[in-house]
Amino acid sequence: MKKINLAITGCMGRMGQQIIKSSRSDKNFKLTSLTESRIIKKKINGIKPSLNTEDAFKKANLIIDFTVPKCTFEVLKIASKLKKRIVIGTTGFSKREEKLIKKYAKKIPILKAGNMSLGINLLMYLTEIASKSLGNNFLSKVFEVHHKYKKDYPSGTALMLGKGIAVGKNKDFYKLIGKKYLNKKTIPYGKKINFNSLRKGEVVGEHEVTFSSGKEIITLNHEAFDRALYSEGAFTAAKWLMNKKPGLYTMRDVLNFK
Repeated sequence: MKKINLAITGCMGRMGQQIIKSSRSDKNFKLTSLTESRIIKKKINGIKPSLNTEDAFKKANLIIDFTVPKCTFEVLKIASKLKKRIVIGTTGFSKREEKLIKKYAKKIPILKAGNMSLGINLLMYLTEIASKSLGNNFLSKVFEVHHKYKKDYPSGTALMLGKGIAVGKNKDFYKLIGKKYLNKKTIPYGKKINFNSLRKGEVVGEHEVTFSSGKEIITLNHEAFDRALYSEGAFTAAKWLMNKKPGLYTMRDVLNFK
């Protein structure tokens, strides 16, 4: 297989650094460019980071983006013009921004996932099945824990799981979003999906979905111990995306979960 020329955005961020580290041991990729939202003078992996420009992405076959929505749209605009594939792990998009990403996907292949982990995507699949099977007699809520530096809440993964609950019920997720709590010990169930986010220490990621009828509780959960599982998942997605036509794809497509 010919090596994939890879560009990584947000190269100074936690995930950016992890993706760079993982790229050193994956022979399918050749790191060609790194970008950041500010000027970085030192070289990383022998490459001098630049801002998000056309020149930065010209040599790349594919871009991996784990940044913030504002940066992602800067990159999407350039990627669309240059016809570059892009894997997006950024979270925190609004409903309007999600629609805009779909428009870009008509021009270039985009794989977007709130979480690149095999386990999390399996958890979402199981969440859909449980939600569909349990029906309206069970109320549900989502709990997540991340490191103290994570700014957005609920996490993209928590929202993914909430969407899984909505899909199972065949309802509009945005109409089912309930209250969003931060750093609470416990939160109530409701007719809508309530979210509780905890930020502490160096936690990589914990996610839990619970369903309650008032007489019994069913819990589905996942715990991540190593951030490398996200970068490895992104690389799996990148390789899969290389021979795809323009469109918006997810890890469910990569993993062939029906």
